[in-house]
Amino acid sequence: MPVNIAIFASGAGSNAQKIIDHFRDNEKIKVALIVCNNPLAGVLQIAEREKVPSLLIERQRFVKGDAYLPELKAAGIDFIVLAGFLWKIPTALIDAYPQQIVNIHPALLPKFGGKGMYGQNVHEAVIAAGEKESGITIHYVDGHYDNGDIIFQAKCEVADDDTPHSLAQKIHLLEHQHFPVAIEEIIGKLKC
Repeated sequence: MPVNIAIFASGAGSNAQKIIDHFRDNEKIKVALIVCNNPLAGVLQIAEREKVPSLLIERQRFVKGDAYLPELKAAGIDFIVLAGFLWKIPTALIDAYPQQIVNIHPALLPKFGGKGMYGQNVHEAVIAAGEKESGITIHYVDGHYDNGDIIFQAKCEVADDDTPHSLAQKIHLLEHQHFPVAIEEIIGKLKC
């Protein structure tokens, strides 16, 4: 039986696409579900095109209800990947999937993390702070924003002429290069 991954995403889904591509012919790991909180998100079109089932969720039930655990269990989900998912993960989900939820953050945590620190907000803050490097952090998810144990980091230079947009492009390259491989390694260690 393969390990079934659910990818949680809120936006365009470029990381989701790279993860789907990476595991397309993998017999041990399968992207089994896309979970999304935005009915207009591009990731839903990716799910449809790739024939991956999708689940559109609403905030009240996710945060204060059953966190969609019945649907996740029915889909046989073993592992959760947050790839640009903008809601805080509720305790019910963390308890149901201990050390089996990972997130990617577009900065070198612990710097530039926390509530409101996502996407362009992060890149603007990095540049405003005069940082000479930025990067990505892959970490386990706990009950606080961007706080779980760090699994992996990759760095890139912040050039003097970088803008939030150009820095975002550098970060996306790192995400696409490292996130699928890191997921595979994390799941490989879980199965040992």
